[in-house]
Amino acid sequence: MRIGMVCPYSFDEPGGVQIHAIDLCTELRKRGHEVSLIGPGKFTEGLPDFVELGGSSIPIRYNGSVARLSFGPRTKKHLKQWIRDNQFDLLHIHEPNSPSYSMMAMAVAEGPIVATYHASASESKILKVALPFLRPYLERIHGGIAVSEEARRWQVENLAGDPVLIPNGVETSTYRNAEPLAGLGMPEQTRPRLMFLGRFEEPRKGLQILLEAMPRIVAEVPNVELLIAGGGDIDALVERVEKLGLSVCVGLGPSTKPSDAHVRVLGRVSDADKASALSASDVYVAPNTGGESFGIVLVEGMAAGAAVLASDIPAFEAVGQHGRSARLFCNGSAVDLADKAIGLLHDDVARAKLIEAGARRAVDFDWQTVTDQVEQVYDTVTVKGRKVTLA
Repeated sequence: MRIGMVCPYSFDEPGGVQIHAIDLCTELRKRGHEVSLIGPGKFTEGLPDFVELGGSSIPIRYNGSVARLSFGPRTKKHLKQWIRDNQFDLLHIHEPNSPSYSMMAMAVAEGPIVATYHASASESKILKVALPFLRPYLERIHGGIAVSEEARRWQVENLAGDPVLIPNGVETSTYRNAEPLAGLGMPEQTRPRLMFLGRFEEPRKGLQILLEAMPRIVAEVPNVELLIAGGGDIDALVERVEKLGLSVCVGLGPSTKPSDAHVRVLGRVSDADKASALSASDVYVAPNTGGESFGIVLVEGMAAGAAVLASDIPAFEAVGQHGRSARLFCNGSAVDLADKAIGLLHDDVARAKLIEAGARRAVDFDWQTVTDQVEQVYDTVTVKGRKVTLA
């Protein structure tokens, strides 16, 4: 099958939707499908050759976050040429509500079209106003997929659709087989270790809540170490940490000279180092305060063998099975976060049981399982001899 995949967000900035689209395309290609993925972006380094970039994008606040989007006559021309040249059997649009390549694709294409909704869009005032104008284009979608119950509920209530619930996928073997990150200390050193992963300047990622919890955690677990991986201003972060009276170091130190700092800032890391850092951690902490429709980072932590401690927002409750495969704390509460983290670090038996439950849960999100379900949706909308054409 010839499949055209559309991503609205720039590939120049790492993000969950971009990673999802690339990973899904990779698995589909393994199964013999011909796939082309289009979206904004200028830099090809590190991207698969099936990604077609559409050039520069601009940052726009959308649905409670800042996304790099691309729209206008140039985007429309690029999309139309891509559709005309490839003669796709099916078009798969991610985030069709997003004012970028995805929304434009709905306007210029018709035929077998599938859409994946990643976010609930409940915080987007612009979208609520624009919905009446978008409905004629949204009606061109023949098969809908929602990655979470929260995203699905929004679509049902606002668009009267009935998307199939298929979660995000994770290459679980990458995390399951990852070796612990080198450079964190001597081999015999067994410091209890927490980890945070995410853009640490974005308030909804909740790093400030975790940092506020750290003095309480350090008081009970003096040799604890917090790893922080993600993008942002490292100097500003170091200053924030020091103001809390916590010792901090940046980067990986020589293995023969382990740091005794309570916070280690790794900054941006590769996918391989992310998996290795999670593998080296006892507890992965996700203090996100909202704006998440799915907990992909929770699944990655589970697959890597870390116990997962997450805020009790709906998306994380769903992935964590309401506490069965992830320990949950009260959203926004540094005190509850600290107490739950201390409990997990002190109780080896409870932590081991949570890790075991998380490993079982991660299997549900393996890309092979997820792609099987996506292909079933494709089969319901494709018709032999019918192609995606320009509207």
